[in-house]
Amino acid sequence: MLFNSVDFAIFLPLILLLYWGGFHRKAASRSAFLLGVSYIFYGWWDWRFLILIALSSGLDFYIAQQISASDNQKHRRSWLALSIGFNIGVLGFFKYANFFIDSFVSAFTLLGADLSPWSLQLILPVGISFYTFQTLSYTIDVYRKKINATDDWLSFFAYVSFFPQLVAGPIERAASLLPQFSTAKNVDLSLIRSGLHLMLWGFFKKLVVADNCGYWVDIIFAEPASYSSAVLLLGIVLFAFQIYGDFSGYSDIAIGVGRLFGFQLRRNFAYPYFSRDVAEFWRRWHISLSSWFRDYLYIPLGGSRGSRKQQIRNVLLLFLISGFWHGANWTFIIWGLIHAILFLPLILLGRNRRYLGIAAEGRFLPGIREGMAILYTFTLVGIAWVFFRSDSVTEAFLYFQHLFPFTHFGLELGMLFPLMAIGVLLSLEWMSREEEIIFLFLAKQTWVRWSAYWVIGLAILLFSPSEPSVFIYFQF
Repeated sequence: MLFNSVDFAIFLPLILLLYWGGFHRKAASRSAFLLGVSYIFYGWWDWRFLILIALSSGLDFYIAQQISASDNQKHRRSWLALSIGFNIGVLGFFKYANFFIDSFVSAFTLLGADLSPWSLQLILPVGISFYTFQTLSYTIDVYRKKINATDDWLSFFAYVSFFPQLVAGPIERAASLLPQFSTAKNVDLSLIRSGLHLMLWGFFKKLVVADNCGYWVDIIFAEPASYSSAVLLLGIVLFAFQIYGDFSGYSDIAIGVGRLFGFQLRRNFAYPYFSRDVAEFWRRWHISLSSWFRDYLYIPLGGSRGSRKQQIRNVLLLFLISGFWHGANWTFIIWGLIHAILFLPLILLGRNRRYLGIAAEGRFLPGIREGMAILYTFTLVGIAWVFFRSDSVTEAFLYFQHLFPFTHFGLELGMLFPLMAIGVLLSLEWMSREEEIIFLFLAKQTWVRWSAYWVIGLAILLFSPSEPSVFIYFQF
């Protein structure tokens, strides 16, 4: 079920009425209700996916209890290995089986052997990368004794499948989300109001910015040889804002919906295109995934400690695995490698935490040096996005081949609207960069807030596509 569909527009008000009508009062009824509606929401795509998420939830619930009950370190490690092996194995099978088969066939073809290509034609379960990491973090944290294993299987199943963030995050940690299923829920108007604000802005980013950018991105990337250098350059900019509007828009809607039910989900984006270097970009982009890899992969490997060789190894592994997490394609691996190369000088020179504050903090505009740093970082990230968007490495290089050198500068008139939408997005987010919600929604004057609601709502109604489009990160 898509957030931007008629189905969801009917589904959400109905379950909110039922929830606040009585199901919210007791922990057991609250968890049971949310588990039920989450399974309906998830099974809307394909009911067979429910078997996998239920199996993953049940196994990790049991494993965590076994880890918590044992003082024998060898037994604890064995149970943890089972959890990691099962989750990564299932994820790898559904997500990467065909990739390895195709790569195996291609390798033998290069050596002169002609193998008959075949594939398993697997259907990738929606959201599997997200809820797998969510259950894995739970068993790892129980093993590390950071949290206690829960005896409440109902709340745990609801935690794993909580529908607002189930399909594309944020990737939650049990320490922060799981206790919320046991906490009493009362109507909190300020929380509901902030949730509606996030939803409205999220829908604007998805429907007005991302979907209108996406229309041109699909056309340009399909036939880069047919367009001028200027159009190809703008194609990179449009995709950068398509994926940002699409993914951060989903996160905003998810967090907002969670608040309507009295739940606080973690922030997943913090205006990443105002970053002054790549390290800051990754602290602001897909925060829940970046912090997951930091806590469960990078730091256990040694992080920035150790010799230069160890630091280089850790950074390369971090970004290559991050790229591979996004999909079974060499384009994602190269995308991760590019970010590793950009990040390495910062970590080796000890400058990866240089920018911890907000760009132009306390000022309306950045200085020339700071502004150039933001533009430079966006340019580097945009170059990497070409590999992320392309269907193959060959297509990515073909795109760059026609982009350089700049020989002609034709421009499509229809591209002006998405560029104007990007301008509105950047302007409002720049003036709101110290807040989670755009400043217009926080204005003290009632007329300012309601004018913003009406204008943004009207833009959504007028400029949304006629058919709902799938969120980009559903494929991951």
